[in-house]
Amino acid sequence: MLDIFRGLKNLVKVSHVKTDSIVFRLHYSISVMILMSFSLIITTRQYVGNPIDCVHTKDIPEDVLNTYCWIQSTYTLKSLFLKKQGISVPYPGIGNSDGDASDKKHYKYYQWVCFCLFFQAILFYTPRWLWKSWEGGKIHALIMDLDIGICSEAEKKQKKKLLLDYLWENLRYHNWWAYRYYVCELLALINVIGQMFLMNRFFDGEFMTFGLDVIDYMETDQEDRMDPMIYIFPRMTKCTFFKYGSSGEVEKHDAICILPLNVVNEKIYIFLWFWFILLTFLTMLTLIYRVVIIFSPRMRVYLFRMRFRLVRRDAIEIIVRRSKMGDWFLLYLLGENIDTVIFRDVVQDLANRLGHNQHHRVPGLKGEIQDA
Repeated sequence: MLDIFRGLKNLVKVSHVKTDSIVFRLHYSISVMILMSFSLIITTRQYVGNPIDCVHTKDIPEDVLNTYCWIQSTYTLKSLFLKKQGISVPYPGIGNSDGDASDKKHYKYYQWVCFCLFFQAILFYTPRWLWKSWEGGKIHALIMDLDIGICSEAEKKQKKKLLLDYLWENLRYHNWWAYRYYVCELLALINVIGQMFLMNRFFDGEFMTFGLDVIDYMETDQEDRMDPMIYIFPRMTKCTFFKYGSSGEVEKHDAICILPLNVVNEKIYIFLWFWFILLTFLTMLTLIYRVVIIFSPRMRVYLFRMRFRLVRRDAIEIIVRRSKMGDWFLLYLLGENIDTVIFRDVVQDLANRLGHNQHHRVPGLKGEIQDA
């Protein structure tokens, strides 16, 4: 089991080359690891040992009844969850159904929890896979081991010249590249919100307010409110088994089943509810930040200055004024990876080159120079 988790850690290991934001890494790294870990835990508990134990009669073999109730699904009675346990009902949701089919709440999803968690992990990794293919290793190729900063002066000078020449010759050609990354961040937001609705459908419309219901339940008198965790993930359920009697008549056997796996399921999904809410909030803030960056060159100057203190402000202003948002985004990512002193020199040299050519046409630009 430990070997499996070690392999999982390697699967979502973040590269030392930063090509995205911290919030984006929460989606494809931390979230994927959490979901895969939960899936492995549930799979182990589900297929090693008994995920369900039903109280049976001697007429029905124990393994037959357990297997039937696990596959066929179990149910509780919605009207009996508010009854007082030990007085009106033996367990919440367990009692005489009186033949009322509309009062039954069937539980068919617990067999699929491990598969659903695995599918969710794949969805969380999809925006990362998309950006990785679109990014194409550009940042890794451009840094040329300049992140270490320990090399001979001649080698360092040659690599800085190569990087500067690339930036100069491809100025204003990086907008589409940057917008692709922003699309991936938008897909990450759509994914996490979509998964909230997916799980809400998975749990018969009970998941969207699950966390709020649990908080509300914790703050009120338990006798006056139904436990939402037991309602969605009951520990005790009912199962009806039919068989032929000795005379050929159909016999009905009513059994009570224990679902110990639901104790784990409820903890997993209450955590996921809060985690998804946090991810949604952080990702929305990130996207608002991206919109501000796109439409405000002044904000780009401010953010660049705040992040890279060694770079002079006038150099930043020249670069932002003479380039596009995509160039700023590429430089920002390069600054995240390259040694700070080397990056300062590259930015200053680029600003000097742009300043000396401010009355000439910038490579890749037809017509007048634009501000954004």
